Amino acid sequence: MADRILQFGVPKGSLQDATVELFRRSGWKIDVNDRSYFPRVDDPALRCLLVRAQEMARYVESGVLDAGITGRDWVFEYDAQVHVAQELVYSKASLRPTRWVLVVAGDSPVQRPEDLHGKRIATELVGYTKRWFAERKIDVQIEFSWGATEAKVAEGLVDAIVEVTETGSTIRAHGLRIVCELFESVPQLIANETAWATPWKREKIEQIGLLLQGALRAEAQVGLKMNVPKDNLQAVIALVPAITAPTVSGLYGTDWYAVESVIAEATVRDLIPKLLRAGAVGIIEYPLNKIVG
Repeated sequence: MADRILQFGVPKGSLQDATVELFRRSGWKIDVNDRSYFPRVDDPALRCLLVRAQEMARYVESGVLDAGITGRDWVFEYDAQVHVAQELVYSKASLRPTRWVLVVAGDSPVQRPEDLHGKRIATELVGYTKRWFAERKIDVQIEFSWGATEAKVAEGLVDAIVEVTETGSTIRAHGLRIVCELFESVPQLIANETAWATPWKREKIEQIGLLLQGALRAEAQVGLKMNVPKDNLQAVIALVPAITAPTVSGLYGTDWYAVESVIAEATVRDLIPKLLRAGAVGIIEYPLNKIVG
């Protein structure tokens, strides 16, 4: 039906390019124009809106958006009542898991969260941080940080910060120290609870989640195909990993076989020389868009 259009939030900012590329590999072309907050998408059942990841959960919870992509951290920040349809994690830098950590200056006497009783903490994640300390009955003053958060604790403007990190290298480079980890955040496909309870909307959101996850599964995989003489077939198959088993088919009018499999991209450089030595020829490596099911 013409009026069945899913309102979908595309995260503006650090997740934007990775999200648009992920959708492309999943089968949707999203065209983002810098002068518009309404990207074009080649699906008449979708209407996209660019929204900051920090605000996505609020708009999805309120029903302004039926679904969208944001980090688990911003769902936690607003304690948003939304349905998590799919977690989206893969090795690209922009969609790796991140950690929110409690950080102090390198020479601080603070060794555990309880040592911050009565102290000041700066963070962008104010709501969640307040709840985290309140649950542990630690009385602290939480203030919002507009940026340069590491510098505030390094210069003694605050006693600690709650900050996001991937590896901790930037924190260490500033001479700071991690006291503890609060939680790990990953990108999520979230849905409004009413939208999730509406059959056609849920079906569309599940379709998006299925194909996005298929693209994520394929991200670090490649297809590999080769030709193998009959006498070397078992030796080659013994080397080839597969999701279930390699596909083997006979070549017409010969005693040769075509062998095809999906393998981890990181293993290809070591595997191909072994396959050649085992008797495989005409080895072809090709990229994958999706692995579904």
